[in-house]
Amino acid sequence: MKRAGESRAGLLNGVAAYSLWGIVPLFWPLLKPAGAAEILAHRMVWSLGVVAIALLFTRRWAWAGELLRSPKRLGLITVAAAVITVNWGVYIWAVNSGHVVETSLGYFINPLVTIAMGVLLLKERLRKAQWAAVGIGFASVIVLAVGYGQPPWISLCLAFSFATYGLVKKKLNLGGLESLAAETAVQFLPALAYLLWLGSRGDSTFGSEGAGHGVLLAATGLVTAVPLVCFGAAAIRVPLSTLGLLQYLAPVFQFVLGILYFHEEMPPERWAGFGLVWLALTLLSWDALRTARKNRRAADRLAEMAVARGAAPHGDSASGPESVSPARAVTIPPAGE
Repeated sequence: MKRAGESRAGLLNGVAAYSLWGIVPLFWPLLKPAGAAEILAHRMVWSLGVVAIALLFTRRWAWAGELLRSPKRLGLITVAAAVITVNWGVYIWAVNSGHVVETSLGYFINPLVTIAMGVLLLKERLRKAQWAAVGIGFASVIVLAVGYGQPPWISLCLAFSFATYGLVKKKLNLGGLESLAAETAVQFLPALAYLLWLGSRGDSTFGSEGAGHGVLLAATGLVTAVPLVCFGAAAIRVPLSTLGLLQYLAPVFQFVLGILYFHEEMPPERWAGFGLVWLALTLLSWDALRTARKNRRAADRLAEMAVARGAAPHGDSASGPESVSPARAVTIPPAGE
């Protein structure tokens, strides 16, 4: 019963996290007339404050000393902070410029880009279904490039920046809150300096658009941290394969909002491109679920053999299929939201 309750709690947290990331395009337009750069800077500054309070409350500070004693990991944090800055900035600008559907495409193709990077950079081997999914995804980009009259640069920038961020996070091996704290600590001083400079020029909207606007800008910290906390609660309670499926909730919500709420155009060639992306993701998800079941059965057989021999199994059936590389499954939260 306890395990079932934990699973339900994890599933609810996962749905909450990806749903919040999915509806966040409704929030960024509320921050106008602030520009994308000002919103981004406020997000960096206030996110550090929110995450610091959360870490203080949970008393999770031991990681900071270890990180400071490791120049290599500090370098990786700096890279992660730079990449996520690009991701956040492009996402905010795209949403407030009427490109919500294109941002959803970025997170639809992100798993395919991550798999491709795993092959190119980490020399990982793909199964036949994964190769087929990547090929279909490449074809979809060509179709969409024809539809847009140019490559879908916003989608590609979001997908590649987040895929790079995911690879760096894998090497860092830090928890979600800890990683966000370290990254926003790197971002904090440049962001604060930009906001002070903006204020000195009289171009800041923080104090000139009323208290409500200031509160909304400060709320960017909560908008960043709350879904991440939900995601962290889900990640330790549900299988990776389940999170892999839940991650599509966010771009689905964004896509629906882009069409029904923001009334963005979807000519036939764009529907064709998105259809190819969805076909690739369906194939990828089917292959991931099939492989997870196969690994689980193999782990169960090994455990039974170990018990029959009177020896303790090296791992339980739940842990076996979850030890996967980036080319197998990626469930890092959509950072652009």
